[in-house]
Amino acid sequence: MMDESRRAVLAAAAGVGALCCACSVAGCATYGASQGTAAPAGAAGQGQQKSGSGAGQTLAKTSDIPVGGGIVLADRQIVLTQPTAGVVNAFTAICTHAGCTVSSVSGGTINCPCHGSRFHIADGSVANGPAQQPLAAISVHVAGGNVTLG
Repeated sequence: MMDESRRAVLAAAAGVGALCCACSVAGCATYGASQGTAAPAGAAGQGQQKSGSGAGQTLAKTSDIPVGGGIVLADRQIVLTQPTAGVVNAFTAICTHAGCTVSSVSGGTINCPCHGSRFHIADGSVANGPAQQPLAAISVHVAGGNVTLG
C-alpha cells in the first residue's frame, strides 16, 4: 500500500512538472512573436509598459546606471540604460529571439548570453542577431535621482 501511494505521488509530480515545462516552452516560443515592433524609448517616460507592472515602484538610482551603459534587473526582467547623461531608458530583459534573460550591458549594447543577440542601449533595436525584433520599451519616470516605473 505504501508503494502505491508513493507511485501515485511521483506520477502526479511528474505530470505537473511536464505541464510546467510545456507552459514555459510555449511562453518562450511565443514571447518574441507577440511583441511585434516596440516603440523606441527615446527619452525617459517614453515607451510602453505592461499593465499591472507596478507603476511608481522605484527601480534604481540614476547614479547606479553608468552613462553610456546600463544595468540588468534580472529579478524584475528589466534593463535600464543611460545612453547619455540624464536620459534613462527601460526595456524588457527578455530577448526577443528565444526568451532568454539578457545578462549584461557593455560596449553600447544590451547582451544576451544564449545566442549572442545584442540590442542598442538608446532604443532597444537589434545591433546583432539572431534576434530580429527590438526589446520592448517600458515606461519609466526619472525624478530626484530615482528611476520609477510609470
